[in-house]
Amino acid sequence: MTQLQENIFEKIAARKKELAGKALILCHHYQHEDVFQFADLTGDSLKLAREAAESGKYPYIIFCGVHFMAESADILTDDDQAVILPDLNAGCPMADMATVEQVASAWEELEQACPGQKIIPVTYVNSSAAIKAFVGKRGGSVCTSSNAERVLSWALERGDKVFFFPDEHLGRNSSKALGITEDQIVLWKRDEKRGGNGVEKLARAKTILWNGYCHVHQEFMVEQITHWRQRIPGIRIIIHPESPWEVVRLADQYGSTEGIIAAVQASEPGSSWAIGTEVNLVKRLQKQHPDKNIYLLAPTPCTCTTMSCITPANLLWVLDNLAEGKIVNQIKVDAQTASGAKLALDRMLEI
Repeated sequence: MTQLQENIFEKIAARKKELAGKALILCHHYQHEDVFQFADLTGDSLKLAREAAESGKYPYIIFCGVHFMAESADILTDDDQAVILPDLNAGCPMADMATVEQVASAWEELEQACPGQKIIPVTYVNSSAAIKAFVGKRGGSVCTSSNAERVLSWALERGDKVFFFPDEHLGRNSSKALGITEDQIVLWKRDEKRGGNGVEKLARAKTILWNGYCHVHQEFMVEQITHWRQRIPGIRIIIHPESPWEVVRLADQYGSTEGIIAAVQASEPGSSWAIGTEVNLVKRLQKQHPDKNIYLLAPTPCTCTTMSCITPANLLWVLDNLAEGKIVNQIKVDAQTASGAKLALDRMLEI
């Protein structure tokens, strides 16, 4: 650790003490340890947003994550609480792959291609507030990586087909888990007429998947699983469901960040794991479980570069400003969008 880093850490700790009871720091599992060490609450995106809402008493919520996560926290927390993102460059490339304008245009095309069929929209929580509002106003629901199968089942009980965005891999993996066949799963390619599909193909589809993806989980490959099974017989492979179907189907388990953590925690000492998710979570599990053999599935670390925008320096900048009575980088979702998005979030909680 450099002297500069040590000074920043000391200043953050001092500011946290000064702002105790006023500022609550949330950190996503993919956050770097330099920032993660200062978290008051840790977890996946929706869990953190809900816990922030339930905390009630903190006027300042500092979300060390990415933009859509801070939006969800603003939607769920009270109006007198300010949600702050330490670096406004911390976005989500996958969420950006589906704008509300693109989805609205595709929705119109899909309705025209499938007259008389009821379409239920489902959006992954990794999406903008505007997308969540679009879904909420059309009777759809948000889902997470841990409940996507349940939400898909709910949607198919209420409609003829599901339009799922923005992550095609989570949508395909969840559809396959429900027994939906390949010929009933259609990929909607952005910026192509009818998503590059014929009317007949769309009409018989059960799930229609937006062709978005997470650049981190796109890096996991079949060859990596083969490598670890040959190297360590009996090793367990666990992977996040944002990964391609070809990889997920060969894993022993798949699950959300919380699911991966729980599986490793519950395993026997001496067990071996190769984990397919963001590197900071895997490194943390290695540190927390020295009695287990934990490896990165990929040969090179898969990093969420936008999550890495949040640094100790800009966390300190936020805290310094709050100590002076100034709120910087506040994330505020307008009332109309927040209302529609909350409908979709509430439906998921009911499911």
